Amino acid sequence: MTSTLSIDAPERGVAQAGLHVGIIMDGNGRWAEARRLPRTAGHRVGAEAVNRVVEAARRAGIGTLSLYAFSEENWQRPQAEVRALMRLLERFLTRESARCCEHGVRINVIGRRDRFRARLLRAIERAERETRFAQGMLLRIAVDHSGRAALERAAALLARERTKSLREAWDRSLHALSAPDLDLVIRTSGEQRLSDFLLLECAYAELYFTDQLWPDFGEDDLAAALVSYRGRERRFGRVSCAQMGGRS
Repeated sequence: MTSTLSIDAPERGVAQAGLHVGIIMDGNGRWAEARRLPRTAGHRVGAEAVNRVVEAARRAGIGTLSLYAFSEENWQRPQAEVRALMRLLERFLTRESARCCEHGVRINVIGRRDRFRARLLRAIERAERETRFAQGMLLRIAVDHSGRAALERAAALLARERTKSLREAWDRSLHALSAPDLDLVIRTSGEQRLSDFLLLECAYAELYFTDQLWPDFGEDDLAAALVSYRGRERRFGRVSCAQMGGRS
C-alpha cells in the first residue's frame, strides 16, 4: 500500500438532479453465518445486491446513490476478509464500469486512497475515467471512509489553503464529485446508527431502518424506503404546513 495521503481537487458542477440516497450496506456477515457459510460468501452475495440496487435506483430516478462499502474501522477485520472485500470492489469496478457507462451511471469512489494497493487504485481511476461522461445517475462508493476524519481533513485544508468553503474542502477530503446533501439514508440489518457515514452531508437526511440483511435487499425494499420518505414532511427548522394553516 502507498503511504502518502494526497487530496486532489475534485471536478465541480456535476451534481445530479433528483434525490440523493445513501445506503449503509450492513448484514453480509450475519447473512452468511445464518447459513453456516464463511463471511466472505456473504460479501459475494452482497456484491450481487449492489448490482441489483444500482439498477433499481436508476429506474427510480434517483440522482445520486452513495453506498457505504468499507469504513476506516473495517481495516481492523481479519486480513483475509479485508482482502476479499478489496478484490470484490476491484472486480465490480472492472466488470461493471462498461455497463454503468451504457446506462448513464457515473462512478466515484470516495474516501481515503493512500492505503489501497496499486492494482485497486488503477481500477478506481479507470472506472471513474470511463464513466466520466455519464449523466443519468452519480454512483458514489464510500471505501476507507470516516466522516469525522473527513471533517478533520477538510478543516486542515481550510486553514492551510484558504479553500473557498467547508463543503469544497469536504469534497476534496473525500476525492468526491460535487453532490447535494443526502435526502435519505437507509440502513439494513436492523441496526439504527450512522456509523460515521458522510456526517456533513447527513445534516438533514431522513433516516430509514430495515431488518432486511443487505444480501436480501432489493428493488421492493428500496421502493418501500422511498414510499416512507415521500410520506414525511421535511421542515428544515421551519414550522409545518399544518401549523402555518392554523391547525395544531
